[in-house]
Amino acid sequence: MERVTQIDIVGAGNTSSDSGGSALHPVPDDARTSRVSHQFWIWFGANVAPINWVLGTLGIQLGLSLRDVIGVIVIGNGIGMAVFGFFVLMGQKTGLTQMVLARSAFGRYGANVPAIIQGVMSAGWCAINTWIILDLCAALFGTLGITVGTGGRVGIVLAVMALQTILAARGFTWIAAFERYTVPLTLVVLLAMTISAFATLPIHWSYAGAGLAGVARWSAISTVMTAIGIGWGVGWLAYAADYSRFVPQSTSPARLYVGSTLGQFIPVVWLGLLGACLATISKTSDPGQLIVQAYGALAIPVLLLVLHGPVATNILNIYSCTLCAQTIGWKAARSTIAIAVGLFATAFCLYLVLKGDFASSLDAWLASLVVWVAPWAAVMLVHYYGFRRGRIDVTSLFRNTGAGNPIPSVHWPAMLGFLAGIVATWACSYGAVSFMRGPIATAIGGINLSWLGGPLVAAAVYYGLGSGICGKSSIGRGADDVTIV
Repeated sequence: MERVTQIDIVGAGNTSSDSGGSALHPVPDDARTSRVSHQFWIWFGANVAPINWVLGTLGIQLGLSLRDVIGVIVIGNGIGMAVFGFFVLMGQKTGLTQMVLARSAFGRYGANVPAIIQGVMSAGWCAINTWIILDLCAALFGTLGITVGTGGRVGIVLAVMALQTILAARGFTWIAAFERYTVPLTLVVLLAMTISAFATLPIHWSYAGAGLAGVARWSAISTVMTAIGIGWGVGWLAYAADYSRFVPQSTSPARLYVGSTLGQFIPVVWLGLLGACLATISKTSDPGQLIVQAYGALAIPVLLLVLHGPVATNILNIYSCTLCAQTIGWKAARSTIAIAVGLFATAFCLYLVLKGDFASSLDAWLASLVVWVAPWAAVMLVHYYGFRRGRIDVTSLFRNTGAGNPIPSVHWPAMLGFLAGIVATWACSYGAVSFMRGPIATAIGGINLSWLGGPLVAAAVYYGLGSGICGKSSIGRGADDVTIV
């Protein structure tokens, strides 16, 4: 750091309280108490969720062989999580949330655009994961001969949402503690469940699928790659710094990188492959029925603990959503924002229940996720690691524009790169719903390259438009009397 003062670091208040507007300011050194192990369990817990079973079945549903599905999930997540690690390091280096960091690239108010999108998307993810909890509970009661009616389903949703909201409202300390103490137990249960499945269930290890070949095979592979391969890792990029900002700068970046990426990679690959293997027995994509049909009555104690997964995921969704709301200028207390997010997610969850066609809803949601996250991430990577070389003027990110502030209201090269990337991502998409079938993907036989085409275009446009501006001005750097990290 250069010429750092206490007011530079703390800003409007003590960030260790993790509440109010001060939560957006750099986390001071004495509040950075998170270890690499904490980060590992946070990301591990967030991905030990039944949704990964569902996504693991997708390739089998599309007609791929088990070997193809295994290859796509392993290779895709290896690439996606490798990129995720670089966003984790942004948070450790700067002590800032991911969307506040975006101000350096997009401008003081231009960054509100991705912040709003991320806030809505994270609340939507909360709804999807809660729907899966509802479905699992209904399937569990079904094994006992109990039919869960509409009133019971509403009660389950409200109870789960209340738990998630309380944990998220309490902030990072409670989130880290919840993950640290509950995930290892869940891990033991999942290990026992996996051993039981592989040892006792008639998994078709040589499952050949529908015999897809040529363009049809690559189209199915690209769909899985988008949903639970590279696309899954991309979906977490906008969350990364929100939690790694609590890691001390003295912690080895290499250790943090490895610990965080493995925390993502292991559970996603594990559960995705387990879902694919179970799908060779039962072709259903319904998460509750998938588990119940595979394990029968033995699923009861397993399901009770697996319910932990969506809750662990959703507390991150709600927490990051509140940070997005504060980033765009909401002055309400964190608890108030968390309640609002919970109400929104509850309404969306009930919509998914009433709509009924979960597979279509999920595919459309995941496709729309990649459409914006991938190009945003490309712009951030070019800006942070390319133009700025990891050196960000922190104090300018919180000042009003003008009066010598090097951060503009809107940094148009980044915004144009972002928008061009969104268009390119859509053009390369091929989702289950018609509006997500772009012309490029359609022309090449339904091969979905949204996770590749969009980021390449966004990075190229931003680099081309921004290299002259960022190279000749102080955008993102600041003067000698500001804090640079």
